[in-house]
Amino acid sequence: MQGAPSESAGPTPSDGLRGLRENYGVDVISGFLVFLIALPLCLGISMASGYPPFSGVVTAIVGGVVVTFMSGAPMTIKGPAAGLIVIAVGAVEDLGRGDAAHGYKLALAVGVMAGVTQIGFGLLRAGRLGDFFPQSAIHGMLAAIGIIIAAKQTHVALGVKPMAHGPVGLITEIPSSLARANPEIAVIGVLSFVILASWPRVAPRLSRRVPGPLVVLLASIPLGVFFDLNHAHAYAFAGLHTVGPDYLVAVPASVTSIFAFPDFSQALSATSLQYVIMFALVGSIESSLSAKAVDTMDPWRRKSNLDRDLVAVGIGNTIASLLGGLPMISEIVRSSANVQNGARTRWANFFHGAFLLACVALIPAFVHRIPLAALAAMLVYTGLRLASPRELTHAWKIGKDQAAIFVVTVVVTLATDLLLGVAAGVALKALIHVLRGVPALGLFRAKVVIEKDGGRTIARVRGAATFANYLGLRARLATIPMTENVVVDLSEAVVVDHTVQSHLASLADDRAALGGRLEVHGLHGHAPTSTHPLAARVRRDRRVAPA
Repeated sequence: MQGAPSESAGPTPSDGLRGLRENYGVDVISGFLVFLIALPLCLGISMASGYPPFSGVVTAIVGGVVVTFMSGAPMTIKGPAAGLIVIAVGAVEDLGRGDAAHGYKLALAVGVMAGVTQIGFGLLRAGRLGDFFPQSAIHGMLAAIGIIIAAKQTHVALGVKPMAHGPVGLITEIPSSLARANPEIAVIGVLSFVILASWPRVAPRLSRRVPGPLVVLLASIPLGVFFDLNHAHAYAFAGLHTVGPDYLVAVPASVTSIFAFPDFSQALSATSLQYVIMFALVGSIESSLSAKAVDTMDPWRRKSNLDRDLVAVGIGNTIASLLGGLPMISEIVRSSANVQNGARTRWANFFHGAFLLACVALIPAFVHRIPLAALAAMLVYTGLRLASPRELTHAWKIGKDQAAIFVVTVVVTLATDLLLGVAAGVALKALIHVLRGVPALGLFRAKVVIEKDGGRTIARVRGAATFANYLGLRARLATIPMTENVVVDLSEAVVVDHTVQSHLASLADDRAALGGRLEVHGLHGHAPTSTHPLAARVRRDRRVAPA
């Protein structure tokens, strides 16, 4: 929960060069520890996306060395994210039509246009874009992405090339890959996954300083040497199997050869524009949600400027794509580690990028020793965390309607693509509201009447309070100084959905941090759809107050 800064945190750290002078030591250490996590993840995300291995490293270098100074979210780490793998690999395959190298160059052009689009989003103050979408649909989208990642990378971790390409086929082919697994590669993949899953439990204190991905590298690289993966050869174990350098990370001949340049020849095609929308939309939502989550972890409760951060991410994406990199976001896993490592300023992100640059320039031979199965295991672990059954359980506790939206989003995404999956979740949410008595126009427009009552301000919401009209409500509330006490009166709203209640709870935390107060009144006449405190509520008389 967002609140006042922790008393033990001390004064808020300075920004800029003064912040560097005052916090150099802790930010360098945090940047180094985040670098240890980022290196294998950047490599793995790149290859899972159909990009060259070092593309993700290029992105993280740009995100650290360049974007740091423009970012509106100082505690976040900028880099490639697992959540964009599905879009990236789809762009390479659909644009390349069988030619992966050509598809990669065309996908870079898509990345440039998506970056420019994100800059436009930020300039239009669309940093809260994620607030528009139902939370269950967003969680369903992320769960579907996790399933797709885990399904694809399981085969890589077992050393098997699957016959299927689509998510459903990849899932159903897992038993066959288990039976055909390359034993030496599977040992590396399975051991890597076990380490990631058990390390925080086996060594909870040590795991805070020695991240799981680093332990995986320390175990998998010697195994790769023991199995002599650097030389192609065959071995017999329950059949004849082959291994060789193809099971290790491919290293470019020189540092300059890690860069590539976009091909804009199909930039205005329908396929390219479809992926521009997906990259820009999903990337912006993920980035904004991550920045908001990191704000709640920050000991000083600094508030990110999401519009400025979206512009910074857009600039970073444009530069990274021009150089051959993957799209970037404010990434939640590395950002969480950054906070836990004691980082104090944006310079930790800079140092993480600088360490990656030094690694690529100085020790490429070390990178070549990393087995692909270890990287695949990291992505399987990440995917399963995104698709954890706890997400569905959580949605069910909020309400059966939220669980339905979650499941529909997952199923449609797996069967089609991300845009249609999210659209299906949004459409189902809107349909549920209409069935509960909300007029079609009331979904997108709620009249908010602002009144003064002594020392407080009352915002009366008429019609309905839904995910689709929340941005209008939020805009009206933003006109009230954060130090004032505000009452949001929902007694005249026929429906108050879970997304709105969750956002209002967050706004209450934000206002409390600055000395004000936000209270929600008027829900005593509404029936909750579950016992969850933030469950959707429907007015018992089902009558819509006149607008």
